[in-house]
Amino acid sequence: MKNLILLLFLAPAYLVAQPIFTAATSEIHFFSAAPLENIEATNKDAKSLLNTESREVAVIIGIRQFKFEKPLMEEHFNENYMESDKYKTADFKGKINEQIDFTKDGEYDVTVTGKLTIHGVTQDRTIAGKIIISGKSIKVNSKFPVALKDHNIKIPKAVIKNIAESVDVTVNITYEPKVSK
Repeated sequence: MKNLILLLFLAPAYLVAQPIFTAATSEIHFFSAAPLENIEATNKDAKSLLNTESREVAVIIGIRQFKFEKPLMEEHFNENYMESDKYKTADFKGKINEQIDFTKDGEYDVTVTGKLTIHGVTQDRTIAGKIIISGKSIKVNSKFPVALKDHNIKIPKAVIKNIAESVDVTVNITYEPKVSK
C-alpha cells in the first residue's frame, strides 16, 4: 500500500516533466573586424529545440532575419555573400558532450559536437559554451569563430579589405519547457 501511495504521488511529476525545451528568446550576433569597417548584425528570430534527456540540440537561423545598422550592408550580405534567396537558413544539430543534471540549478561549461551548415556547406564542429539552469529556464551562451572559406562564402577582391576572413558568432538562447497542446 505504501508503494502504491508513493507511486501515485510521484506519477504526476514524472508525467509532467518533459525533456523537450524550445527557444523562448534567441539572439545570434556576428561581428567581423576589418581594416576599413567593422561589420555586425543580429538575428533575434532563431528557432531551437533542446532535448534534456538525449542532450541533443538543434538551431535554425533565417539568414534574412539578420539586421544591420546600415541597410546597404544588409543588402550586400544577403545578395552578394550569403545568397539568401538560395541558402535561406543556417543550422546546427549536435549533442552536448557532458552529462548535465538539468533539474539542478547552476552553471555548466559544456561542449557541443555536431554539424554546422552555412551557405549550403556542412562542417563538423565542436563548440564550447555555457549552460545556466535556473528553475525551469535553461540559458545557453557561446562564442565561436566561423571561417568564411569553410562555407564557400566568397569575398570579391574589390572589397577584400572590408571583410574579415573569419567572423565571431555569439549565441544566446533561453529555453523554456515545451508546452503540449
